[in-house]
Amino acid sequence: MTVADIAATPVTQERRLVTAIPGPVSQQLQARKTAAVSGGVGTTLPVYVVAAGGGILVDADGNQLIDFGSGIAVTTVGNSAPAVVAAVTEQVSAFTHTCFMVTPYEGYVRVAEELNRLTPGDHDKRSVLFNSGAEAVENAVKIARAHTRRQAVVVFDHAYHGRTNLTMAMTAKNQPYKSGFGPFAGEIYRVPTSFPFRDGETDGAVAAARALDLVDKQVGGDNVAAMVIEPIHGEGGFIVPAPGFLRALQNWCTDNGAVFVADEVQSGFARTGAMFACEHDGVVPDLIVTAKGIAGGLPLSAVTGRAEIMDAPGAGGLGGTYGGNPLACAAALAVIDTIERDGLLARAVQIEWTMIDRLTTLAAGDPRIGDVRGRGAMIAVELVKPGTTEPDAEFAKRVAAAAHARGLVVLTCGTYGNVLRFLPPLTMPDHLLDEGLDILAAVLRENA
Repeated sequence: MTVADIAATPVTQERRLVTAIPGPVSQQLQARKTAAVSGGVGTTLPVYVVAAGGGILVDADGNQLIDFGSGIAVTTVGNSAPAVVAAVTEQVSAFTHTCFMVTPYEGYVRVAEELNRLTPGDHDKRSVLFNSGAEAVENAVKIARAHTRRQAVVVFDHAYHGRTNLTMAMTAKNQPYKSGFGPFAGEIYRVPTSFPFRDGETDGAVAAARALDLVDKQVGGDNVAAMVIEPIHGEGGFIVPAPGFLRALQNWCTDNGAVFVADEVQSGFARTGAMFACEHDGVVPDLIVTAKGIAGGLPLSAVTGRAEIMDAPGAGGLGGTYGGNPLACAAALAVIDTIERDGLLARAVQIEWTMIDRLTTLAAGDPRIGDVRGRGAMIAVELVKPGTTEPDAEFAKRVAAAAHARGLVVLTCGTYGNVLRFLPPLTMPDHLLDEGLDILAAVLRENA
């Protein structure tokens, strides 16, 4: 069967291995990649995908892999959700681009209206659309600085905010994101986050007081333009802060006239069982940054927030040639409709129950699993040396590689590289979710 035949064959919801992983065609393509693409672009699993849908990725050799990655939390509604495919097909036949800043179109406005409706809080809101999560984070900082007329930005340990110069400065982890790329933007100040597994603090208010004391002493509340935090740290290890932590930070921002920014790039759009992760903590951010799952795989991001803050930049101060591209806007509207119509918030909760139950059971019999954490379909296990909290990054790599060889796509993350993260699409059927967890259990047993 040719690659074209494989791509044209309907995707069945079953794992199927017909070659070793990666297969010969993928190996050939990887050789071409090595010769043509910058070595700075890494690849977690060099299988070359030709079709996908539901919870399955089909590679160029005809292997069908269970997808616990969702393109790093992007394909929340699936890789080929029918409503998204139809909406984008209709839009591409009409026009692909005009630039909203030159001749606007309704799709952009409709996405902004939906973001204003969906994001937490009933205050008057405005939105602006961009392309990537990093671009949106950077613009959130611009907006906050324009509003407050201050410069300082407070960020947290284990944070990941992007790969632009400013967002690299905001990101905590050096390798591979920052090493060799400086100097970075100034006026970025880092303080401790809430990490219950490692700091032992289960009272979020106490953890926040520790961080805020540093802000008061080392930065000064009057100098802070924005405090930016992921409600669940993504790349840093799927760290869920202790209850009360985010609320205390928000209260401090309100008291000090700073802008509280929730970076929901990875945790937003139904991923955690709420439309946005900050809702689990009853927090209403001043600005909320979204991307990844917003448009079903098309490049789109946004900043949404209080009207008086969002309107602070002067006309022309925000924008970009491709920001709010009409194809991505059509996809985003279809994603939102799919989430609401198909009950995907409830589906994320069901996935959480299944994964937490299975992983907690595994952890009870395996001292190498130090922690099981997460929300919705954003779940992780932290791997450690038995009987300690010492990170075991090498073990995490071995487990991920063994899972890949069996046809299960899993990702690693964490500041120490010792966390396995699971981000299944919300469209994944139960039998594939169970099979993926069975594979993980087998891999852990065989790597004793």
